[in-house]
Amino acid sequence: MPINLTANAITEITKGNLNLKPLVQVIDIKLIGKNNSQDRYRLLLSDSVSTQSAMLATQLNHRVKTGVVRKGSVIQLIDYICSNVQNRQIIVILNMETIIPDCEMIGNPKIESGNCTMPSPRMQSVQPHYQPTPPPNYRSHGAIVKNEAPARIIPIAALNPYQGRWAIKARVTAKGDLRRYNNAKGDGKVFSFDLLDSDGGEIRVTCFNSLVDKFYDVVEVGKVYMVSKGSLKPAQKNFNHLKNEWEILLETASTVDLCPDEDSSIPQQQFSFRPISDIENTENNSILDIIGVVTSVNPSVSIMRKNGMETQRRVLNLKDQSGRSVELTLWGEFCNREGRELQEMVDSGLSPVLAVKAGKVSDFSGKSVGTISSSQLFINPDFPEAYSLRDWFDRGGKDVAFLSISRDFAPGAQRNEIRKTVSQIKAEGLGRADKPDWVTVKASVSFVKTDNFCYTACPLMIGDRQCSKKVVKSGETRWQCERCNQDFEECDYRYLIQAAVQDHTGLTWVTAFQESGEEILGCSAKELYSLKYEEQDDVRFEEIIRSSLFNQFLLKLKIKEEMYGDEQKVKITVVKAEKVDPSSESRYLLDII
Repeated sequence: MPINLTANAITEITKGNLNLKPLVQVIDIKLIGKNNSQDRYRLLLSDSVSTQSAMLATQLNHRVKTGVVRKGSVIQLIDYICSNVQNRQIIVILNMETIIPDCEMIGNPKIESGNCTMPSPRMQSVQPHYQPTPPPNYRSHGAIVKNEAPARIIPIAALNPYQGRWAIKARVTAKGDLRRYNNAKGDGKVFSFDLLDSDGGEIRVTCFNSLVDKFYDVVEVGKVYMVSKGSLKPAQKNFNHLKNEWEILLETASTVDLCPDEDSSIPQQQFSFRPISDIENTENNSILDIIGVVTSVNPSVSIMRKNGMETQRRVLNLKDQSGRSVELTLWGEFCNREGRELQEMVDSGLSPVLAVKAGKVSDFSGKSVGTISSSQLFINPDFPEAYSLRDWFDRGGKDVAFLSISRDFAPGAQRNEIRKTVSQIKAEGLGRADKPDWVTVKASVSFVKTDNFCYTACPLMIGDRQCSKKVVKSGETRWQCERCNQDFEECDYRYLIQAAVQDHTGLTWVTAFQESGEEILGCSAKELYSLKYEEQDDVRFEEIIRSSLFNQFLLKLKIKEEMYGDEQKVKITVVKAEKVDPSSESRYLLDII
């Protein structure tokens, strides 16, 4: 069956008729280079009579890479624009459909000057000789096409350096702080804002110096603007998290005009939420969106930055249906605005849903997320993901045990001073990461195993530390240490206590060594050993054990999973035991309140 291309389609398009949805044939495809690691493809199109160069929008690159579009394909142009680049017209293809994947050349198209030459009318011998013209330097030359015709509104996704006049209609979703800088060229100031259009395209706009004065007060988050006459530059991915290879740099002739009519087709914000469990395998410094239920909020504290400036930091915890919880750190004004509101809600018994736009992943002490200048926080937002999360939490999610992917270290506290309950040790899977967890538990000792509560140890000093390795008898009166390869008349006795500790949430087993054992039992291992085995004073021995029970301690614990035979077990070691001081504990509780 013969295929008819749309007659004179190229002539009509180059005259400005963009309402056609023509059938054309791809007679050549060329990869013309990469910008910011993004491929760009140039096509030569034919309507069977004429040919015309075209540029494929980057969101359609996969059509070429997967072979859906190739040399010989007959395609239908659905959405496109025609741009002038250095007195040459190029069709920019925004959307298309493949009608026939592979076909012999149709007709005998004339190769216009500036496109390419073809030695034969058969597709198999198409050898293009044209060389792509490099994109002009928009920074220094401004707009390419200078005329007074109104710019055509195009989708953000269609923006590229090969266009002349363009305009985009979009909503401001984020506005950065005004920043000042100093470099070899002198002092300066800069600010950026992010735009979102009705097709879901996003792009960052940046202004420098005099343009900051012109546009900073004009731009408001949530408002819709018409933006035109800027230049495009490759996005700086170190600072720009948006999924666009370009940024807009505003120039003297640029316009940012408020649209008086609120365009409901443009969403207020666009999210790409990731479950908290995904953060465990996310690279450090990645930018992402998350949503979760706030389960705890710490007080705001002052932090001195490396540059000598003081800022505020507030830490809270989020959890979601993935079975994980994560620490979220709020910085600067986020602590006083949303942070204070969140703390009041949690303190009053509420567990609000919080959506975070553009949080930054950190791998310091486990994985956590922190705010940056372009972050946005939405408390109990009005969209489906929030309703779904609230319904799950209220129907039982709040009672589900969670594994924290953060180490939950409190601001200003040492690494082993974060408070946990006994039940949280298991519920949060503490100790199962590569590094040990260090926590403090307020609990009492409810049971002490009295068989093998200590061992015979080497008393010799190695440098400034005691050897403390287990020793064995050498004859009737002497002891020998294999490590030191020496024997001696008297050994030392060191605690190795297996004890049960409990609080109001549950019970767990711990191991206490010498110093922590002395703090718990109130005497040395040698004294207790002597009572039991030398003096055989069972009454006094049992009295010491009983007197140590059910006293409240602040137990500083090291929790780490270790291999025992062929089985992995979590080992909990008491690093330090301190009797609870009522005055200090009261101050701690008041600070939490």
